Amino acid sequence: MDFVPSLPTLLAFAAASLLLAATPGPDMTLSISRALAQGKRAALFVVLGTSLGIVVHTLLVAFGISALITASPTAFTVLKTGGAAYLFWLAVQAIRHGSSLSVDRVEEAKGTPLANVSTGFWVNLLNPKVVIFFMTFLPQFVTANDPAVTGKLLFLGFFFIVIGMPVNTMVVLAADWLAGWLQRNKRVMRAMDYSFAGVFSVFAVKIFFTQAR
Repeated sequence: MDFVPSLPTLLAFAAASLLLAATPGPDMTLSISRALAQGKRAALFVVLGTSLGIVVHTLLVAFGISALITASPTAFTVLKTGGAAYLFWLAVQAIRHGSSLSVDRVEEAKGTPLANVSTGFWVNLLNPKVVIFFMTFLPQFVTANDPAVTGKLLFLGFFFIVIGMPVNTMVVLAADWLAGWLQRNKRVMRAMDYSFAGVFSVFAVKIFFTQAR
């Protein structure tokens, strides 16, 4: 199975993905808001939709970057280096501004399962931060001369979903308690910010030194 990354790579990716999934963002805010307004079942359909959005991004990145490697390995190196800079910028932003989770108990009309899936899907599909993140995050775990690069990018993208869905599901199931607890415990939010910043700073430094050899 050439498409499966090495164990150290997989463990590093899993740790970063788990931290990202647990960090409050637009998808978590949407899921909790929908759980509070329409119930947990509706929110779980939103989670399904956000995951489907990630599937599309995974396919675009996997085949797009593979084509880039075939056309110009140098361009791929530039992309990875730019990605490292972007990851470092994310780390700085996490420290400067921190995570945000603002959830209001606004009653909404009950949506159909398809409508909730669609909402989650489009939120992730059209979010430019998700697009940029996937284009810069996944390439950190492959090399330009790897013949199985497409398979590895697909594997990592779907592995990201496998890690993220259980986290998002637990968030939905604990929505009532979690929303209030996170907003009351600002220190926990800041600890998550520093963890997020630390992990992605390590990735940024690693890739900069790798490219410098």
